[in-house]
Amino acid sequence: MDAAANRRRAVVASTVGTTIEWYDFFLYNTAASLIFPALFFPNHAAFTGILLSFGTQFVGFVARPVGAAIFGHYGDRIGRKATLIATLVLMGATTTLIGVLPTYDSIGYLAPILLVLLRIGQGIGVGGEWGGSVLLSMEWGTTGRRGFFASWPQVGVPLGLVTSTGVVRLTSDWTGPSFDSWGWRIPFLLSVVLIGIGLYVRLRVVESPEFTSVVETGAVAHRPLVEVIRTEWRTIIGSAFVRLGEQAPFYLFTSFVLTYGTKQLGLARDGLLDDILIAATIGLVSVPLFGHLSDRFGRRRVYGTGIVLTGAFAFPYFGLLDTKTSGLILLAIVISLVFHDMQYGPQAALIAERFGANLRYSGAGLGYQLASVIAGGPAPLIATKILQDTGSSTGISWYIIGCCALGLLALIFLLPRGRGDLPASAGAGTASAR
Repeated sequence: MDAAANRRRAVVASTVGTTIEWYDFFLYNTAASLIFPALFFPNHAAFTGILLSFGTQFVGFVARPVGAAIFGHYGDRIGRKATLIATLVLMGATTTLIGVLPTYDSIGYLAPILLVLLRIGQGIGVGGEWGGSVLLSMEWGTTGRRGFFASWPQVGVPLGLVTSTGVVRLTSDWTGPSFDSWGWRIPFLLSVVLIGIGLYVRLRVVESPEFTSVVETGAVAHRPLVEVIRTEWRTIIGSAFVRLGEQAPFYLFTSFVLTYGTKQLGLARDGLLDDILIAATIGLVSVPLFGHLSDRFGRRRVYGTGIVLTGAFAFPYFGLLDTKTSGLILLAIVISLVFHDMQYGPQAALIAERFGANLRYSGAGLGYQLASVIAGGPAPLIATKILQDTGSSTGISWYIIGCCALGLLALIFLLPRGRGDLPASAGAGTASAR
């Protein structure tokens, strides 16, 4: 099979697999906002139940760096392909088990405990997934177009969001009042089917040429995780903080907005889900578009523009939501995710290009997933607490602006591509960081 065919397979396999992983992860986020407070924390006041539910969501974010460390080690030791098959199976299995999990009414406090354990499994799976998917696609890409090729696994985020939100929406319509009691389980159980599809696609992929070159030149690191932390710790930390302006707002725009809209503004759940569905669908085009633009104009320029626009939109975002006018609410949600996509499209190449091929899975994955602990995970918790204490979105807007300011600062000081001990042949074809 020629290189072009292998390249297409790698892009398809990375995108499909990442979509399935994010379907599972976002499905939990939606349920944590709408369903789980009543099912697993029924004896608590409304906001307390929501905080506890978002707490179980946060656990998954904390587990993501663990998954990046575990699977990053094996991804740099045995290859991208085999590792990605393992992450897919883990993610699918834990999601399916959530679909059959008894609730608090059946087994008491054991229910939220088991929910937390399964959420940890989800976090480890998605934590190990990102690095391999991005690298498999990027390392098969051509020089000068790596931003575009690396952006395709990123499309898995809006596609996973579209799929999970769409399935929840359809299941809600189909099961009606029963959705809150048993209908919510159906989207989780569908993960079994998605695992089969993902495995079929990924088993047909050829290992990336850059990792093959690392093996052939004997450049495989014996302890890649230890080595990348020792030699590239500044780049890892910078990669985590550069995501503050992207990831924290994203989980407010897609998860917390459901809580804010239904609890604070009294909006219909289905209407908000439809708006998120429309905005995420636009992301199927905007994410690779901004990845492509980063090849032309530079990663930093496109990414930095997205950070600035996200921060500038913080107050207008809630202002549009507070009108309770359907068209303006849709406009707010769409614009917020387009500004997010300006960062997310170039982000994979921006981070991955900063590490050599023999340490890239560990380094890029760890830097990317550490942001989950400081950005994505706590964001809905912080926003919910601000709303509970103040009854206003003003503090939440300032929180978004603060995250964007720190993200922009990290972007300015993010170090050039990693300078680990790496033969030239092993790093051949790597576009310079922009």
